[in-house]
Amino acid sequence: MTAAIEASPGAKMIYLIKRKASTSREELVAHWYANHMPSVIRNQVRSAERGQRHATRYIATLFDAGFDVEGRGGADEDVQAWDGMAQLWWDAPLNMPKVPHGTKPTDSFQERAEPYLPWATSEFVAMDGELPVTPLTLNEPFPTTRSGFYKQVFLVAAKPGTDYLAFFEHWLSMHVPKVRERMEQVGGFRYCVSLSQFPDVAPYAGLAELWFPNRSCRDDYVSRVTPDGMETWVDVAATQVYGSQTEMIGIP
Repeated sequence: MTAAIEASPGAKMIYLIKRKASTSREELVAHWYANHMPSVIRNQVRSAERGQRHATRYIATLFDAGFDVEGRGGADEDVQAWDGMAQLWWDAPLNMPKVPHGTKPTDSFQERAEPYLPWATSEFVAMDGELPVTPLTLNEPFPTTRSGFYKQVFLVAAKPGTDYLAFFEHWLSMHVPKVRERMEQVGGFRYCVSLSQFPDVAPYAGLAELWFPNRSCRDDYVSRVTPDGMETWVDVAATQVYGSQTEMIGIP
């Protein structure tokens, strides 16, 4: 594959999170932050201390509720496919579990979330703008949070029968440079693409994350978008688009 950028080492494992019908979004987030993230952090720190495999980074993105940033799917937060995603960086992809995580809940978060599976991706960092990490001082340093940005998230679905080699080649070599150019024009500061390592069994072909100083810059970016051939492979109806203004940081 000829690409304008190289993949980061290892695998970025993504976990797409959806709350149960009986759970409010606020309740899901509360248990995610207070009861689930600390246990994940402890497990990774313990594994590292023992010289075992462990995640080197852990970030969770909360998707804004109540609207579709591309005007698709209505304005009811209950119709959103996902409430957020967790991302953990490993040295290599994790094995697919026999049953989804949370099928038998181990904490209060998993009691309130639908069971979820890992999604192995390769990350390509096209713009490496700085995102601050401020550990807490009056509580345990992590988990902590950050905001003060507008993040656009694309969960990109491919059309049936897609040639993924050709699709990913175009995405990285043609689409990424054009997106980067437009982001630079409007003040966007970070841009990452994560491509499925096993696209035939993955929930999506890939993930694109674009960070802007605010939503106005994001709107300016959208106004400049023109077709560049991605429509050959992308299933627009199945692609999910979200906005986010908050990330939870477990391992920076």
